[in-house]
Amino acid sequence: MGYEKRINLALQGGGSHGAYTWGVLDALLEDGRLAFEAVSGASAGAMNAAVLGAGYGAGWAASDGDHTKACKQARVALKKFWMALGDKPGFHAVFGAGATSALLGFDLLTRIASPYQFNPLNINPLRELIESQIDFEALRASPMKVYVCATDVQTGRAKVFSGEQLSCAALMASACLPHVFQAVEIGGRAYWDGGYSGNPPLYPLYESESEDMLLVKINPFKRTGLPDESAEIVERINEISFNTPLLQELRAIGFVQRLIREGMLKPKSSKARGKGGRYKRVYMHMVDGGQDLQAFGAASKFNTSEEFVNTLFKLGRKRARAWLKAHFDTVGTASSFDLVPLLSAAD
Repeated sequence: MGYEKRINLALQGGGSHGAYTWGVLDALLEDGRLAFEAVSGASAGAMNAAVLGAGYGAGWAASDGDHTKACKQARVALKKFWMALGDKPGFHAVFGAGATSALLGFDLLTRIASPYQFNPLNINPLRELIESQIDFEALRASPMKVYVCATDVQTGRAKVFSGEQLSCAALMASACLPHVFQAVEIGGRAYWDGGYSGNPPLYPLYESESEDMLLVKINPFKRTGLPDESAEIVERINEISFNTPLLQELRAIGFVQRLIREGMLKPKSSKARGKGGRYKRVYMHMVDGGQDLQAFGAASKFNTSEEFVNTLFKLGRKRARAWLKAHFDTVGTASSFDLVPLLSAAD
């Protein structure tokens, strides 16, 4: 077996800030005491989830099911992916220009022309990166279930790709910024960035056996002060838009868990039959990168330089190691953070 506990992961998206999540995953994999039963993600979180699942799956197959060796292979795969991202000429086009003034200029351009006009050939450097770095056969065969979220353009609903549906197109859809790239078409449907409908989606993780869910959060829910500069306003609008689906799911989880604690609902793991046993007990955990990343600002999400990526990687590793030290023993027994103050409208 090689691990002590099983847990589910939910990985937020946020451009190059996903390198922070890479650091978190690297520390968890290096520790090795946790096995990830299922992983969900959107945008950069989907990239991390897919690379993690493929790397672990390849290591698992090559070592005849050795968890420790599979973790090592996953660490190698994640490092290769993030280093390759910085090497891609023109990859900044996926995330923006890398400076506040340029970001505002690009925002102005997208209000005048659509990607169907200024990018008629639909050039997307992300495609080559995904195809060169992710082994989709290993991903689909991995013992780790991976869920990738995109947003259906017509319905506005989340579309979760998993199993045989996992593909380069699915990942590109999950990270398709509608102001930058033409919608990704899959099976006759058009998709945009998954962050609009689930950043990340939590409901697919309910199907797993593990009752523990670890959210790796890289976008702040709250900020102090009133934004009064154009860049600050745009940044805060984007944060609110991409956090809203997650907050809604967390509120639903908090409500159901309160009813379970008060005895008004019986958890799915109980022996009770019928309607009372349909609801799953969920132990929530969070590695919160908001404090570490808040100072960098929106433009830094578009910085894919090796130096910056490594800076975020180290911050994520440090935060994850602190979380393991403080909360590993809680996994499997209770939540390690309280949803009530986090979601309180009074704060």
